[in-house]
Amino acid sequence: MAKKKPRIDDSVILFDVIYEDGTRSSRRKVAASDLADFDGDDHAKTLIMAQDREIAKMSGNQRGTVKTITRSPT
Repeated sequence: MAKKKPRIDDSVILFDVIYEDGTRSSRRKVAASDLADFDGDDHAKTLIMAQDREIAKMSGNQRGTVKTITRSPT
């Protein structure tokens, strides 16, 4: 019998992000494994801001400052 590959945890947690200028970005994905070691969702804000920096670097368009984040309803 063939050896099974180890399961990769690919679960994500979705967040709604509201920026200082009033724009909203819905259902932003953050890997659940990145949040497993932290209490609360404060670390998610840091990860989403890092995603925004990467997107801005590739597109040349800056995003505003994150005002609030909340978990998206499933």
